[in-house]
Amino acid sequence: MAAYQYVYHMDGVSKTYPGGKKCFENIRLSFLPGVKIGVVGVNGSGKSTLMKIMAGLDKDFTGEAWAAEGAKVGYLPQEPNLDETLNVRDNVMLGVAEKKAKLDKYNELAMNYSDETAEEMAALQDEIDANNLWDLDAQIDVAMEALRCPPR
Repeated sequence: MAAYQYVYHMDGVSKTYPGGKKCFENIRLSFLPGVKIGVVGVNGSGKSTLMKIMAGLDKDFTGEAWAAEGAKVGYLPQEPNLDETLNVRDNVMLGVAEKKAKLDKYNELAMNYSDETAEEMAALQDEIDANNLWDLDAQIDVAMEALRCPPR
């Protein structure tokens, strides 16, 4: 039998709410790298709760659930907390603020280039290259279109 390296594993995961109401019971899942999965069920069947457990946001369950060392698990809530004073794009940009700050810092250094800032600018350029940030705005546009976000 082949030995597989799972990126995420759940064994015997059960979730019960106060009062004894079971959300789900004895879930066993293992995911191989690169696979795509879907969770299908009627409203109230525990899909979002399962995702919160997988993301590490809900720790009140029995069984075991873990991501492989080095694996990252993200979670996009159905109803995110948005700043209502901002438009849609500005709320999205809050999620990439750290990346945008690197680009802004690089551009600031480029506008005021000197021998003293050359090393910092080169380090930022290497980081921007490694993370493919040069076209961050275009990447945001593509993601917003794919998610069918309103333009503003």
